[in-house]
Amino acid sequence: MKRFLAILSLLILVSVPALAQKKVGIVFDAGGKNDRSFNQSAWEGALKAQKELGIILKDAEPGDSSGVEEAMRAFASEGYDLVFGIGFANAPYIEKVAKEFPHLNFAIVDMVVDLPNVSSLVFKEHEGSFLVGMIAAMRSREVNGKRTIGFIGGMEIDLIKKFEQGYVQGAKTVYPAINVIVNYVGNTPTAWNDPTKAKEIANAQMGKGAKVIYAAAGGSGNGLFAAIKEKNGKGNCYRRIKKCVYAIGVDSNQNYIVPGQILTSMLKRVDVSVFSTIKALTEGNLKGGFRVFGLENDGVGYALDKFNGKLINKTMKKVVEQYKTKIINGEIKVRDKRPE
Repeated sequence: MKRFLAILSLLILVSVPALAQKKVGIVFDAGGKNDRSFNQSAWEGALKAQKELGIILKDAEPGDSSGVEEAMRAFASEGYDLVFGIGFANAPYIEKVAKEFPHLNFAIVDMVVDLPNVSSLVFKEHEGSFLVGMIAAMRSREVNGKRTIGFIGGMEIDLIKKFEQGYVQGAKTVYPAINVIVNYVGNTPTAWNDPTKAKEIANAQMGKGAKVIYAAAGGSGNGLFAAIKEKNGKGNCYRRIKKCVYAIGVDSNQNYIVPGQILTSMLKRVDVSVFSTIKALTEGNLKGGFRVFGLENDGVGYALDKFNGKLINKTMKKVVEQYKTKIINGEIKVRDKRPE
């Protein structure tokens, strides 16, 4: 009997974790999970949850909108405990499938879906963009008495205009007369994955005197990185800081892509939002509703590492941190849309 009870106890210990293991499905938007930007950040958060929380994780990369709803419904039909839609374009599909499976949990990044079983994860991108706008302005230089920087948006929608407006406001806080050139890759979802067009825009902006360019364009941002690499040519930009042209990355820390030529990256911690949502699921307290990630909870910010440490000096960092505190305290309100 004692031997039987010992074996039974062992079986219970082995089986309980398996019964408690949660299944998470994640469906990506255009650009795929390895876009080195928005999607990749989400994927890194999911991978961290898989490693630390022991979830079963599967993903789908439909490539276009026609397969998104099908992928979500497949996960739900298989009884996945949580299904993510990564990107605002996936909101209609999340809403439709979540209504069909009210007993399951869903989450959408960058959009609000008002259903009790959907977690909406949104960000104050304008706040992080304000800070990198300040950095861009401080690293810019006068050409014929005028400072010029650039902004490249992906798809021209209200969401990306939040990045644009925060960037412009931050730059003009440093130099009110600074010229900010604004261009968008396009007005359809293909704008997220068109590095050729983004490169053309970057070259045009540099031709107009832009010395720092910020891209909030998903995979298209790789075109900006290629453009500045060609513009700067061979040589170490750390030794000729005042002569090089710089990019600013977005979403993930992209400083490593062209070391020494990416001034900083505006961090949109999609990874944090994805991980925290999965963690709430495993702890049994995931609820629908929306969660906002901004400077006050490290949902957005800017990247400092070994690749850009020499490009942002102590004085620049001190000023930026002072303004960061002012924004968190409510002393400064950052615009999230263009002035009417």
